[in-house]
Amino acid sequence: MASLATFDAFHERLTSSWAQTDIVFENDPYNVADDPAPFVYVEIFGDTYDQRTVGAPGANLWQEEGVTYLHVMTPDGTGSRDAREIAGNLLALFRERDVAGLDMPEMSIGVGDPGRDFPNYWALTASIHWSRRDYTV
Repeated sequence: MASLATFDAFHERLTSSWAQTDIVFENDPYNVADDPAPFVYVEIFGDTYDQRTVGAPGANLWQEEGVTYLHVMTPDGTGSRDAREIAGNLLALFRERDVAGLDMPEMSIGVGDPGRDFPNYWALTASIHWSRRDYTV
């Protein structure tokens, strides 16, 4: 899992700037509608947390790296166009924007992973690779 600082950065950006669909974060309660409607399920993973400098304890630079997955859930059997549009709009919230000092050099829609079926839903994943520098560890 990502650090609290990274989670908060993504959470703040999404909850303050996104209104197109519901957003659900890991382990949040969510009641899926009886009549399926698009929503986004967010997972924020910190893959590494590495020391980048060696020196005085408490003054070293650490770099956290990871991926945020934005799973765009659309009603099953409705095609992929709406999911692609939602995914593109989500990525636009982060492209070339300063989000709490996160560096986001790579984003993708699908990344070679075909959409997946769930009961009444189909998922297309947009992903954001990110890194964050930290002196506060």
